[in-house]
Amino acid sequence: SQSEEQILSSQLECVQSIKDGVLEEAKCTESDRVALFPHQGSRAQTQTQSTLKLLQVETETLYNKGDSEDLYVTNILYEREVTTRGVTEAEVTELVWKLCLAHSASYETADLFMTLVFELRHLSLEALRALWQRSSFKCRDNWQPLIDALPSCATEACVVLMKDLIASGEAEEDKVEYFFWSFTFIPNPTSGMIESLAPLLKSPRASQSCFLGVSALVHRFCSAHSSCDTVPAVQSVMRTLGEFLGGNCTVQDPEHLSKMQLVLKAIGNAGLAAASLAPALSSCAALKSLPLAIRLAAVQAFRRLPCPGRVSDLLPQVT
Repeated sequence: SQSEEQILSSQLECVQSIKDGVLEEAKCTESDRVALFPHQGSRAQTQTQSTLKLLQVETETLYNKGDSEDLYVTNILYEREVTTRGVTEAEVTELVWKLCLAHSASYETADLFMTLVFELRHLSLEALRALWQRSSFKCRDNWQPLIDALPSCATEACVVLMKDLIASGEAEEDKVEYFFWSFTFIPNPTSGMIESLAPLLKSPRASQSCFLGVSALVHRFCSAHSSCDTVPAVQSVMRTLGEFLGGNCTVQDPEHLSKMQLVLKAIGNAGLAAASLAPALSSCAALKSLPLAIRLAAVQAFRRLPCPGRVSDLLPQVT
């Protein structure tokens, strides 16, 4: 049958000449036969010949060892070229507009958003506040690019602006929670960040994420700075948390009980900064008239304290 006929027949033959492990010459011949009308014996044939020759060998390598001084090994995730040029508020405002106009699921949007994050890091607090006044608008689907970019900025100016938006009520509740949780992941917190956030703990509307986010920020700061308990901003946070304890963690009602558990968890989060509260925690854990949940929370608050002030000294008192 016609289906059994061979329509195309090809052959490739190459001859290579190798000397001292180097290919000097390669000659190839390719033949192709096509049966146009097999029953009539009509065929077409092509033949292609190619030759590859080694012309010369460079005696000097093109690689310059001096160039390696500018090379380094790094993780390329989120890495951007550091720019020395100044970033203006007008440029960032234009970038926010471009984000609003770009398609939400495009590569362009992702690149623009990352550019926005990196450019925010170059702006001062005054420039950021002016930028917010001009770029706080919502795009389609109620998206606010600036609000979403601020937590990834991670500079002191961005943190202070986020605190301003929280205190003024300009940020919606879900974004406020987003802000607080992002504080946990700031790689290099400063005392200025802690100082700006400390007053939020005294707000009647302070949420669980507020206490845990700020205390986690304190812990990360103290992990990188010795004697952090002498820093005024850290002292301010711990003083506020200590005031909530009231000396022996006495609670009046179920709502106060829940708040006390949260404060104790925040103290445990703060770690080294909580050393000054160790006596109060011991009193809370040893007071038998307190609910068991409070006493256990007081014991758990010792989890990040150094050995001299840890729960091993407390255990004989707790029964």
